[in-house]
Amino acid sequence: MLFYRASVDLSRSTLNYVAGLIRRRRKAIGSIWRRLNPGQQALLVLVYLRKGETFTEVGNGFGVSAATAWRYVEETVALLSARSPKLPAALGKARKDGLHLLVLDGTLIRTDRVKADRPYFSGKHRVRGMNIQVIAGPDGAIVWTSGALPGKTHDLTAARIWGIPRALDRAGIITLADKAYQGAAAETVITPYKGKNKPESQKRANRSHARLRGPGERANTQLMSWRILRKLRCSPSKAGHLVKAIAVLQNHRVAQG
Repeated sequence: MLFYRASVDLSRSTLNYVAGLIRRRRKAIGSIWRRLNPGQQALLVLVYLRKGETFTEVGNGFGVSAATAWRYVEETVALLSARSPKLPAALGKARKDGLHLLVLDGTLIRTDRVKADRPYFSGKHRVRGMNIQVIAGPDGAIVWTSGALPGKTHDLTAARIWGIPRALDRAGIITLADKAYQGAAAETVITPYKGKNKPESQKRANRSHARLRGPGERANTQLMSWRILRKLRCSPSKAGHLVKAIAVLQNHRVAQG
């Protein structure tokens, strides 16, 4: 087997942040010795998430078995996901931060499920995956991400399941969403006009809506820059926790500049 050194485009601050979580976890459970120290475990997890390598590949790179790499990743993803805010808290912070506009959008996390797994097939995207709802600021900063639902779930249905329209109305923050969310029955959720041969006033309104919504939808692009989310090879039920963990990491990167 050949080995080579490679880089990962993350900062030392991100590594130290994750290592700190691991270090405190080990102290809390009395884990005295492991094959990798907290910094090495943090780096292993970041490589796995950022580059999308398999457990065998990342384990070989760090001199541990695939099973050990899996345990390290599972533990660290749980620690990161636990730091993801609940929806009311996330919207409350958005108000405190002075955000007067949010963007709601759904994204599909592709999986390697077989053709027989019909609930995971998204007719919109023509692939199998898991539906994730994302609320972002007008600049694309990630405010909140939902859990995961089978890919066939419509965005509006998913939003209702997670209680998003009701929470947005309670928070009183205007939220832009695409046509999939028409009928959300939320006063704060604004969607484009549908239909052909619309009057010019509606066309102008739709152009303004798209112009304001566009930057906010970059949140999904930020999430997908972590290659593990481009196609999951693990249980689909873990998609939500992975997205939440990555959202925490992405927000930490932005906060550190």
